Amino acid sequence: MIPLMIDLAARRVVIFGGGAVGARKAAFFSGEARVTVISRSFLPALLSPGIERIEVECASMDESALESLIGDAFLVVAATSDPDLNDRIGRAARSAGALFNNADGEAGDVLVPSVIRGERYLLAISTGGASPAIPRFLREHLEAAFPHLDAMIGVQARLREDVKECVGSQEERQRILRAVLRDPDAWSWLSEGEERAYQRIWERYISGKDTPY
Repeated sequence: MIPLMIDLAARRVVIFGGGAVGARKAAFFSGEARVTVISRSFLPALLSPGIERIEVECASMDESALESLIGDAFLVVAATSDPDLNDRIGRAARSAGALFNNADGEAGDVLVPSVIRGERYLLAISTGGASPAIPRFLREHLEAAFPHLDAMIGVQARLREDVKECVGSQEERQRILRAVLRDPDAWSWLSEGEERAYQRIWERYISGKDTPY
């Protein structure tokens, strides 16, 4: 499998299963896609007005009937407590031309990763289900090691544009950007605010007062 960032705006995600797993999957996709949850019952978390619900018993349905429920879905998630039913949903999803994620049963062709999100960054982590603790460990490590990561991304984006006006060589511009990232002072200045940090970085690396790179 390869990682991708996909824009799901206006695309439909169909989730089979109204329990805890289905609720987690719906929370992951709601707000980013049109989410439909299909189940015989629904947890309160699934009663959001942004989630379409279809109340039906799927266990006795054949694959043709399941496929009719899938319709034009871009992605189908099987999150029921019955692995055999999940596998049948997967076969129906493939017949309908939809991507498929299976919470329990035969592997689908999509994994739903754990997500670490800031205002300016998004990291998706998957261990294929082998170690659910790893994503949390990495998130805690990043938060402790880089508490101002969002601000640094903002500084880097601004600096990348501004140095084009005064540094002619692309190689030199890249060297400056990398040097800022390796500079402990630059990271510590971010605690003073993004604007103040930017001014001090500019003075060190562009104004020529101090060029340690």
